Amino acid sequence: MKDILQYEHPILRGKAKEVPTSDITGPEIQKVISEMKEVMATQEDGVAIAAPQIGYPLCIFIVSDNVMKEADKEYKSIGRDLVFINPKISKLSRDKHEVEEGCLSVRWKYGKVKRSIKATIEGYNELGEKVIRGASGLLAQIFQHETEHLNGILFIDKAKDIEDIPPEELEGHAKNE
Repeated sequence: MKDILQYEHPILRGKAKEVPTSDITGPEIQKVISEMKEVMATQEDGVAIAAPQIGYPLCIFIVSDNVMKEADKEYKSIGRDLVFINPKISKLSRDKHEVEEGCLSVRWKYGKVKRSIKATIEGYNELGEKVIRGASGLLAQIFQHETEHLNGILFIDKAKDIEDIPPEELEGHAKNE
């Protein structure tokens, strides 16, 4: 199984490459998606993961089906994680708030980041279908965090009040993206 790269790794600072839409359903991209899901499933506090975090400089991120149920009360579980390929944020609300964030690639560090309260994202799912998804709250925060990963930006680049919180003290803190 792939390891989650940590913030010192140069791949996390590069701009990820778009996936040709004709390749989305091919075996290589499907293998990457499968590996991403497998790695994320091992992270009890993880809510999402981007392909660069496991060593693939590709424009793909996944949001855990479990967090979708938490983030969106109207969400009807599809029993699988949501996959976004070549995602672009098409809309951000002007209203912002400061939220606590962590990251699977910046283990045990947490800080406050100013994020738009609402976000709309466009991209493709793992079947190659075009998707447009609006979100608010935690899901909007995840969309912003993960698309920044695809552009080589980590939350610690913009966070305030960064602190180390070891796993045994995590109760009540942000989930990791």
